[in-house]
Amino acid sequence: MSKCERCIIRQFNSLKELTKEEMTRIAACRESFLVKKGEIIFDEGEHLKGIYCIRSGICKISKISENGRYQIIHLMKKGDILGERSIISNEITNLKATALNDVEVCFIPKEEIMKDLHENPKFTMSVLKNMAKSLKSADNLIVDMAQKTVKQRLAEILLYLDENFKNTEDGKLGVQLSRDDFACIIGSATESAIRLLSDFKKKNIISLEKKNIGILNTEELKKIAYGF
Repeated sequence: MSKCERCIIRQFNSLKELTKEEMTRIAACRESFLVKKGEIIFDEGEHLKGIYCIRSGICKISKISENGRYQIIHLMKKGDILGERSIISNEITNLKATALNDVEVCFIPKEEIMKDLHENPKFTMSVLKNMAKSLKSADNLIVDMAQKTVKQRLAEILLYLDENFKNTEDGKLGVQLSRDDFACIIGSATESAIRLLSDFKKKNIISLEKKNIGILNTEELKKIAYGF
């Protein structure tokens, strides 16, 4: 049995739909490597030569707008796949992936994935469903940026981080974001993000020590984010 077949990470993504023979073929050509904190996995404007499956760690997906403003679109974690949209559309990627901490990834060449997309309908449907979820998230982001206040957006992202990246050992968030990162997620100036985080801390909604954040009052965050 190949390492890819035994890998528990593939149960979290579309690769679980591949057959034993397909996984064996992929195992023979995939590459595993470590991306250190702060390093770029791929950059805007690149022609990707395959997809990346995150085995451990967290990375941020970002984009630079035409006016030079930096926006974080997604945070990706263990089990997530990067780059599938670009290789399917055969276009350069319009996003940048950067390691927030040390990230271990497996790289699978484009020709192998395209072969499975053509020959395995279950795999193809799973990839399409995941792409549809990403598009839905992008739609929600557009609406939030247009209709919600910066304070609401910060409360909402803190709830999202608590649900998806919570450290079960100490109860704090398992991802460390800089104040600049928070500003780039919620679409504000860094000073605004700093002021709001400090305000949440004063009101005992969160604990805050450098980049370590703990959620103390989930219900209050929900009231701020959703108005109820």
